[in-house]
Amino acid sequence: MRQRKTFIPTTREVPASAEAISHKLLVKAGMVKQVSAGVYTYLPLANRVIEKIKKIIREEHEAIDAAELTLPILQAQEYWEQSGRWNKMGDELMRIKDRKGGAYALQPTAEELICQTVANMVTSYKQLPLSLYQIQTKFRDEVRPRLGLLRCKEFIMKDAYSFHDTSESLREAYKTYYNAYSRIFDRMDLKYRAVQADSGNIGGSYTHEFQALAEVGEDTIVYTDNSDYAANIETAKVPEENYSLVEFEKKEKELVETPNTGTIDAVAEFFGLEVNRCLKALALKADGELYLVLMRGNDQLNDIKFMKATGTSEIEMASEEEIDYMGGVAGYMGPLEIKNCKVVADTAVKYMYNYTAGANKLGYHYANINTGDYEVDAYYDLRMIEEGDLAEDLSGPVKFAKGIEVGQVFELGRAYSESMDIKFLDSNGKAQYFYMGCYGIGVSRLLSAIIEQHNDDKGIIWPKSVAPYQVHLLCVDVKKADQVALAEKLYEELKASKIEVLFDDRPERAGVKFNDADLIGIPLQVVVGKKTSEDIVEIKVRENNEKVEYASSQVIDLVKEFYK
Repeated sequence: MRQRKTFIPTTREVPASAEAISHKLLVKAGMVKQVSAGVYTYLPLANRVIEKIKKIIREEHEAIDAAELTLPILQAQEYWEQSGRWNKMGDELMRIKDRKGGAYALQPTAEELICQTVANMVTSYKQLPLSLYQIQTKFRDEVRPRLGLLRCKEFIMKDAYSFHDTSESLREAYKTYYNAYSRIFDRMDLKYRAVQADSGNIGGSYTHEFQALAEVGEDTIVYTDNSDYAANIETAKVPEENYSLVEFEKKEKELVETPNTGTIDAVAEFFGLEVNRCLKALALKADGELYLVLMRGNDQLNDIKFMKATGTSEIEMASEEEIDYMGGVAGYMGPLEIKNCKVVADTAVKYMYNYTAGANKLGYHYANINTGDYEVDAYYDLRMIEEGDLAEDLSGPVKFAKGIEVGQVFELGRAYSESMDIKFLDSNGKAQYFYMGCYGIGVSRLLSAIIEQHNDDKGIIWPKSVAPYQVHLLCVDVKKADQVALAEKLYEELKASKIEVLFDDRPERAGVKFNDADLIGIPLQVVVGKKTSEDIVEIKVRENNEKVEYASSQVIDLVKEFYK
């Protein structure tokens, strides 16, 4: 492709709102243009990279016998109501109506439609297992689109779905997709970790996220240096081995007047204790039921852990009226004399001693509270993990890193097949609900994730497998006939050898061409310049910016060797 014939509007200006390196470089390299908040046009270079990403995805899905199809973006309300997600997804689900008042969702994922697709068409266990996937535009009404392609309202995603007759078959498919995803991201030269995660609105009980490591990432990954353990911070478990009982002299419980101590820090200062020797009590309402949640003063409640532990799906702070109904006082809540609610505590509370707790009386706390002074309905791991905590696999202390979620695999079980009422006949001729899995990759998001890991102060450095072109051929001075002649000769030879080449034949200054070439980041640059009369060209490897001169007759072989 001749550069003056394509559309690569490079620029030195970037939007003031651009925070991520990838966002800045995508704009500067003329790869994307913003249409509106969270909506982008993919310009020719970006489109070529996306097609390379799709090619890798398709090859690895072909290798595991997954068949590609295309589902409609426009999905009728009835299917989403049947699954229960029409309301559950809230404002994130983009909804529209046709001229007759019919309501539709713009596809964010496609569990409902894939179930509708196989219904009455996959009817026997003999047709299972079955894997289907698509690469399709998706829509989610993000509250705050940001970070370029990392959080958009419109994006490209690969979503796959598998159907099985047994849970064992589903787990086997899960492992197969997990390994396929590892190969996909390895081929893109991504540094990533597969982490235990939460299933969110998709549902299911077993899931892993593939997180590309990057400081701009919105997810926090918990890991250790001593094993392959990794988890999203939202789901990272805090094993009970983090705590130990200590010998102590039990003191007499005492009601103490504590004026102006409506915060944990104020209580700790009043009693001269460490904050974690003070009990924090949170009044919550989950699925309409009231809870008093007990934690150490410094610990932060993990909402996802709480909902999983209690089997609830929605959580909010209790109102003043509800706190009053519980017998509590805001700022002075505690487990003694509490009523009309369930009392649950984080595991760490079991190991506290001679600690303070609110007395449910304005301006008063109890001192020297110990186990047995009040009743707890259940103890759970409820707190957010912290750096230095012992990992779930007990391999050592955990560390934190930032990551960009680029893929996720889920075991859905029978949740969708039951809600959508799709069945098959087993070997005994009995109707059974399918076991299902789903598996997603953020295609357009990968564009940004790759750039976040592959760049320098000059611009993008594309991995070979996804580069928009294999070679960037530069004719330094198009006013010099000998340079033009040699560049044209090489251009034709590269094309004839099936090598993807971008030929910079623009009537621009040399400095502009060199800067643009580094910014665009194609792995190899072939420069036809000052030594043309000697039939010598310069080859630059973008990854390390190393330049070496070669005879022009060596170019084709050198390029082929580079891409072996």
